[in-house]
Amino acid sequence: MEFRYLGNSGLKVSEIIYGNWLTHGSQVENDAAHACVRAALDAGITTFDTADVYANTKAESVLGEALQGERRASLEILTKVYWPTGPGGPNDTGLSRKHIMESIDGSLQRLRTDYVDLYQAHRYDVETPLEETMQAFADVVRQGKALYIGVSEWTADQIRAGHALAKDLGIQLISNQPQYSMLWRVIEDQVVPTSRELGVSQIVWSPIAQGVLTGKYEPGAQPPEGSRATDEKGGADMIKRFLDDRTLEAVQKLRPIADGLGITMAQLAIAWVLANDNVAGAIVGASRPEQVESNAAAAGIRLDDDVLRAVDEALGDIPETDPAKTRSPEARVA
Repeated sequence: MEFRYLGNSGLKVSEIIYGNWLTHGSQVENDAAHACVRAALDAGITTFDTADVYANTKAESVLGEALQGERRASLEILTKVYWPTGPGGPNDTGLSRKHIMESIDGSLQRLRTDYVDLYQAHRYDVETPLEETMQAFADVVRQGKALYIGVSEWTADQIRAGHALAKDLGIQLISNQPQYSMLWRVIEDQVVPTSRELGVSQIVWSPIAQGVLTGKYEPGAQPPEGSRATDEKGGADMIKRFLDDRTLEAVQKLRPIADGLGITMAQLAIAWVLANDNVAGAIVGASRPEQVESNAAAAGIRLDDDVLRAVDEALGDIPETDPAKTRSPEARVA
């Protein structure tokens, strides 16, 4: 496993980060989830990402159970706050002081830890003053419940404003967690340059585009049984944007590139996001231990300029690049 610094901080995270969105507490039984976490640890992964909203808090509980007995100081545990949890009452969502202060305590209890290494705003909250949000995060840090602060799917302007307030409050906003893959490049034009300037890293989710970049979805064919495209618990909704035949035909052109490097298409996709020097880690999920092992092997793979050009030529104008696609909900759910 290789490691990278997270933003302008002294915190290192593993290049491959294990995430349990859409798996723990919903798609995958607890025994299988525990086996996947064990496989991640065996592969040298030390960084684990979750969120209170995943499976309505169950994912955090499963991860906490799976990590019991591990040396806490050898792990980096990341979680998030914003989306509705619990019964979904009027204060069970957003980035108000009330919701943040109550949510961090719930997350720590479920994760069975005294602190998280990184506490992230899961989206930008247009209904709460940013000053209130950042003051609450600062208090969470000062109370020792989180070491650093991050955000997720914030625009360049939002990151800049949040970073300035964090600096004034004496805390470190060091990361953004956006969707990023060969097919979804909306952060490249604005978010990445701003983040580089401010010393903020990207921790990217869906580097394999919900599994499309594995090549298992073929144009004109029905999705394989048991794949994310057939999952009615949420996976199918996320992946459908990539399942048109034109996209799938372009993805198949990546196969010779991966074969020429002696790696899988998934490893090529993960190595591609890690080729961006503003990316500190790529979040991968899994429903089986062997998936974790294979994805973890992408750590340390370095793609040269010829390979990066070949990827761009294969995909043509398929990738989404519109920076306006980075946005948070207009209004909260609740």
